[in-house]
Amino acid sequence: MTPIPVNPPSLPAPSGYSHGTLSGNTLYLGGQTALDADMRIVPGGIVEQFRQAFGNVLTTLRAAGGIPEDLVSLTIHLTDIPDYQAHGKEIGKVWRELAGPVYPAMAGIGTTALWQPEAMIEILGVAVIPDERLVQVEGGDAPRA
Repeated sequence: MTPIPVNPPSLPAPSGYSHGTLSGNTLYLGGQTALDADMRIVPGGIVEQFRQAFGNVLTTLRAAGGIPEDLVSLTIHLTDIPDYQAHGKEIGKVWRELAGPVYPAMAGIGTTALWQPEAMIEILGVAVIPDERLVQVEGGDAPRA
């Protein structure tokens, strides 16, 4: 089975990576920071960056026919774990707003830096999309080299 790139047109055009890769009915979701459509990290701190980064993950998931309940694993990389913990209730509220009450297996990992210097968070994951909802991505939009 040939992996198919999943690159929603509403996300910044990837260069040297894919937003997602579909293999069978498993979608591997590439790391998403809080980049907006203008290729800028959203301002406003960790809660707004979580909202944008997780929204980007969900955009890729939906492009393949998935819904938040299809997420089986998420890894959250953070440059400031205490800041994330201090805003946990607000982040939880954003989660429930975007994904509802279902939570996949998760890990939070502290790191010293992310690709964009202003980024405070990067989220990647894996989803398994039932065949009846799986969207056939027509070869996907290949990333630019």
